[in-house]
Amino acid sequence: MRPDANPAPAEELPSRAAAEAHIAGVCFTQGPPTLIGAELEWLTAEAARSAPTGAAGPRPPAAALAAALGPYAPRSIAPDSPALALPGGSRVTVEPGGQIELSSAPFQSADDLCERLDADVRFLDGLLETRSIRRLSGAADPKRRPDRVLCSPRYRAMERVFDGIGPFGKLMMCNTAATQISVDAGADADEVAARWRALYTIGPALVAAFACSPALRSAPVGNWASQRMRAWLRLDLTRTRPPVRDWQDPISGYARWALQVPLLCVRRSGAEDEWTAPEGSTFGDWLSGALDSELGRRPDRDDLDYHLTTLFPPVRPAGHLEIRYLDAQPGPDWRVPVRTIEALLSAPRVIAEATAVAAPVAERWQAAAREGLADPEIRAAAVDLLALAEAHARTPAAGRDLARAVQRCRDARMPDCAVATAHRSAVRAAG
Repeated sequence: MRPDANPAPAEELPSRAAAEAHIAGVCFTQGPPTLIGAELEWLTAEAARSAPTGAAGPRPPAAALAAALGPYAPRSIAPDSPALALPGGSRVTVEPGGQIELSSAPFQSADDLCERLDADVRFLDGLLETRSIRRLSGAADPKRRPDRVLCSPRYRAMERVFDGIGPFGKLMMCNTAATQISVDAGADADEVAARWRALYTIGPALVAAFACSPALRSAPVGNWASQRMRAWLRLDLTRTRPPVRDWQDPISGYARWALQVPLLCVRRSGAEDEWTAPEGSTFGDWLSGALDSELGRRPDRDDLDYHLTTLFPPVRPAGHLEIRYLDAQPGPDWRVPVRTIEALLSAPRVIAEATAVAAPVAERWQAAAREGLADPEIRAAAVDLLALAEAHARTPAAGRDLARAVQRCRDARMPDCAVATAHRSAVRAAG
């Protein structure tokens, strides 16, 4: 279901146990872990073809994006669009600040994923060029104020709630972009737990390894390697930082936590109605009847499914596991974190080794986002993780990408620095 769709009548949830069982079933689909996918986000700008790369023109309005995307436009900006998949299987979405996102189909290997997704990126560029819209290579916008181009009830509700906490919600919504990677949850509860634990444990080291957003317009003063991750860490801890260390079983732990997270909003039937919720109330409160007088009804499964889309942990279970903590990478470098995750999850023994390597820095999310590779302990973990990934790379091409990433991290260089160095070397070689 699209997040902004009004719910059809559905059966009420009979109990908290039923709600927890529903969450476990829809969030953790169990089966042999064979597939990998990715979501790539980019900031966008209206810019003539002759404009310098990276020039930040104005944000394209939703109508311009819809015109450029044509039959591939998402219904959030073109309600009557067929919302077709691109030729390589990716689907297009548009984020509140006009960011473009490609969500790939799932593939059996990272190489297949990269090949098809790369083709869809080129196809997308052709579509955007018809309306002089350009993708900007960056995980945080250093030049423009955070302004929404989408005005749906969902995003109005998000902005209202996050603005009550601080400035980072609107910055996250409008001025950041990520590389997200999705993998199967696992064949059984034990494998799900191992993969979940690994993805959280390696998170801070990989945040630092791929941090490349040191500048973010309108952010409070402070030097951060990943201003994008800073925004996520600061915008609303109740829905972005689950207490995963306390969970022996992530399936039941996540289900309990989800019901304890405050409601972001409750959808209304009228197109112009504001989507609000009683302040501080949780889905569990609604389920128990504590909100009967305010809301006039109990929640159903559609309400719960929608509530799950308003939770933003670093790793989010959505049937598969979404890895959400990585900055958008410059140019084609998004392939490197994709190949890193594929290699580190390639076998149970590799998963166990990656977890052990990263364990000393497993809780250092803020230091990873602030210091990045300048922190010696985090840098050492990042180098060791990428070297482990290189050792288990599936193809020679993946091994070469990962070897370069290992050296870059040893040198404590951000990904954009590596791209700039490679570009300068190519120019010197050509001239």
